[in-house]
Amino acid sequence: MARLKELYKKEIVPQLMKELGFDNPMRVPRVEKVCVNVGLGRAKTEPKLIEVAKKSLALITGQQPIVTKAKRSIAGFNLRKGMAIGCKVTLRGDRMYEFLDRLFNLAMPRIRDFHGISPRFFDGQGNITIGFRDQLIFPEAEYEDASRLPGLSVTIVTTARSDEEAMELLRKLGMPFSSQ
Repeated sequence: MARLKELYKKEIVPQLMKELGFDNPMRVPRVEKVCVNVGLGRAKTEPKLIEVAKKSLALITGQQPIVTKAKRSIAGFNLRKGMAIGCKVTLRGDRMYEFLDRLFNLAMPRIRDFHGISPRFFDGQGNITIGFRDQLIFPEAEYEDASRLPGLSVTIVTTARSDEEAMELLRKLGMPFSSQ
């Protein structure tokens, strides 16, 4: 079992029950899934970039990504319906907790001039999306591949009813927040 999952079940659930006033442990917010997405606008001119992004994302997440395709044609962007424009991975269960553990404890501390995640990144419903400029903050990323790729976005979906509940959950899991 993932270290973070064990910590959540044994320590965080009882703490949150007491702090948030829940009488049932099933009402305590939890992380439902983590979506990692790489958008590749340049893939229409460099088709091999999709394969590089898939390889890099598989190394970072430990799961095979799927290719995302354009839903409609947009003439201004020279985009045709069905064109490959990125790749994504949805993590759940033990892989999700292992990824979050590596994100909070290995990747985020490697970001230069990092002062924590802003609470403004929440969407109003307990979910947070964080964008990273490059993939080299992850120790698994290979320099040759990741240096050619743009950043990635990580969306953490929780069952929390408010941003405050989600922020408290993520703070206890180890996410560093700024004091804004």
